[in-house]
Amino acid sequence: MYPIEELAALRNPLPEPGSVAPEDCYADACEQVGEQRKEDAVRLEAASDGLETDPLLLALEDLKARKETIDTQIRQMLAYGREFHGNRPYGLQELANAAGYSFSGVRTAYGETEIRQVAAQIGRQPNRPHRATTAPSQ
Repeated sequence: MYPIEELAALRNPLPEPGSVAPEDCYADACEQVGEQRKEDAVRLEAASDGLETDPLLLALEDLKARKETIDTQIRQMLAYGREFHGNRPYGLQELANAAGYSFSGVRTAYGETEIRQVAAQIGRQPNRPHRATTAPSQ
């Protein structure tokens, strides 16, 4: 196995035995991951060659960008749950458990920026009055 194929294997792990239902689809799932690995290796090699960048560093930069996107989406979902959801917002502890945050972390995870982003995405204003916040948006 060559380094790019190894990176593709790390980026596209095979399913664990017993994790695919129904079980008789396990071989198909492994085959699908194998195809994803091949496609990923081709894309990674092309990007690496085109940008003249080390493929490992390129893969890490890609993961960092995906993580930042997911972090933004989590903050927006927390804002939605607290500011836009019905007459009664989700509880802090419930959201904390679901998002992997602490109780107090939910309070500071989002701010006016995320509230504006959610409002723009869903096309309506928050149900709750605007709160005075000094929580920094990330």
